[in-house]
Parts: sequence; C-alpha cells; structure tokens
Amino acid sequence: MAEAGRRGEVHRITGESDVSVWLDLDGTGASEISTGVGFYDHMLTAFSKHSLVDLRITTTGDIHVDGHHSVEDTAIAIGQALRAALGDKRGIRRFGDALVPLDEALAQCVVDVAGRPYVVCTGEPEGQVYARIGGTEPLYAGSMTQHVVESLASNAGLCVHLRLLAGREPHHIVEAQFKAFARALRMAVEPDPRVDAVPSTKGTL
Repeated sequence: MAEAGRRGEVHRITGESDVSVWLDLDGTGASEISTGVGFYDHMLTAFSKHSLVDLRITTTGDIHVDGHHSVEDTAIAIGQALRAALGDKRGIRRFGDALVPLDEALAQCVVDVAGRPYVVCTGEPEGQVYARIGGTEPLYAGSMTQHVVESLASNAGLCVHLRLLAGREPHHIVEAQFKAFARALRMAVEPDPRVDAVPSTKGTL
C-alpha cells in the first residue's frame, strides 16, 4: 500500500518467509536491514545509501534450508513497495544510468521506470554464479544478483540493463552491480523540475 508522500510499505508472508519492507523514495539513504543473510544486508545497505531511498527491512525465512528464499522474497517485497511509492509516476525523470567502479570491478546500469518489467544482465565471469560470498551461513550465492534484480524489477515495473564491464573478485562484482543499480534508480525516480506530467507520450507508465 502507498503512504502519504512517496512512501510504500509491504508485509508479505509465504510458507518460506515473512518479509516487512518500508521505504521512502525521498529519503537520505538511511536504512535498518535484517534479512538473515549477512552479505545481502550489506548490499541492501549500500543500495539504500547510494539510491537515497530510506529502507526498513525485516525478513524471517527458512535459512536453515538456504538463503535463497529470504533473498528472493525480500527483493519481491522491495519491488512491490517501490511500485506503491511511485504512484502514477508523475513528474519523475523516468530514465537513469550509472557507471560505478569498485577496485577492479566496473558495472553499468540503465533503468527505465517504464511499467513494463524487463531485465538484461550481462558480463559476469563464468565462475560468478558459483561464488559463495559472506562471513557466516547462509552465504550469498553469486547467481542471486541477477535473480534479485529480476524479482525487484518485475514487481516494481522497471526495465533494467545491468552490465559488468570488468571484475574478478566476486564481492567487488556484486557490490559494483548493486551500487550501479542504486545510482541509476536514484536518477530515474527523482522529480524533474521541468516536468509535472507522466513522462510518456502515452500518458501512463
């Protein structure tokens, strides 16, 4: 459900997880995040910081099985809250792009708040999908980054192109990807002072 201002809140319960997400598109990048997957918390904290979207997330999931469900279901709920916060998308820039380095890694992301979900992720080295990242169990699987972007974008109505241009260290690769996504999203959802209508020739997004 949408709140006053550009805020959204979702409480999503399944047999695999219980996820609560609150966000404010016009925030300062403040966050309180607990998903049960430490590295994912780290990435979502970075996502909040660099998108300037305030995030409060609490996820309780079947991490005794794997971290997969908690990671995926959190991304779904973030996407649903983001869609609610965007409302009719009147007056936003709509498009955003960013190129973000982290040491040897370099990621580029382009976002269109199009209302039509589509995701293209390219450039990861072959071994990235097998990487297990983190300090404690459950570890974060390198294969999950694309799945997170797909789950979030599908539920928020975003078109996202995420390209890894360079990278060797799995942690650096994922962090560059999340930060690039965050910076592109920040630009796309920002109010455009020259626009007071929906930024589409169709009149709706």
